[in-house]
Amino acid sequence: MATCPVPSATVRPSCTALELARATYHSTVSRWKPGRRNEPAAAQCCVALSRGRAGLSYEDAKGVGVELSNTDSPSAMPAEPTQAERFGKARSAQSVALTEDYVELIADLLATGGEARLVDIARRLGVSHPTAVKSIRRLKREGLATSLPYRGVFLTEAGRALADRVRARHRIVVELLCAIGVPPEAAEADAEGIEHHVSKTTLDAFSRFLTEKR
Repeated sequence: MATCPVPSATVRPSCTALELARATYHSTVSRWKPGRRNEPAAAQCCVALSRGRAGLSYEDAKGVGVELSNTDSPSAMPAEPTQAERFGKARSAQSVALTEDYVELIADLLATGGEARLVDIARRLGVSHPTAVKSIRRLKREGLATSLPYRGVFLTEAGRALADRVRARHRIVVELLCAIGVPPEAAEADAEGIEHHVSKTTLDAFSRFLTEKR
């Protein structure tokens, strides 16, 4: 694995964002434990590629040879309002991720089998039937889905549009991970944990990077 020392967590010309993201991703993956989500690699790869900065925790930075200045040490915490805003965004992202997972799955079930039954939705998402019912009710309140007795769940026009956006974003994240050396099968799996936490700014940066690389 290449080492990319950078002063004050800023990428030097000799250490490209791609190199840093690749090193960060593999360093983080190698230390994951069963049951942990993929957000660490997501945040690190996103920040490295879209902003040209390391954006790593102290331990992860050491893992890829990133030199931290005093301002990047664990003792340099962000201001309380800033940190509160970040955690608030993370909680909001979890709710959005759940909605997008349901919409994407319903679209896939309709495309492949012509119907999206609650029992199939619950089984494929690994949730209980009551949990699936509650989530579908929320989709209906938000105008993303409808349902008919004995015919399952359907997406509204807004729901189909959201599903299309989620699929497109998923493909971009998968292509990005493959571009930095992640095996296709792992990229598909890891994209599920990354795609819901990528901002439009970061996604646009991913797209530009992939376009320039082609």
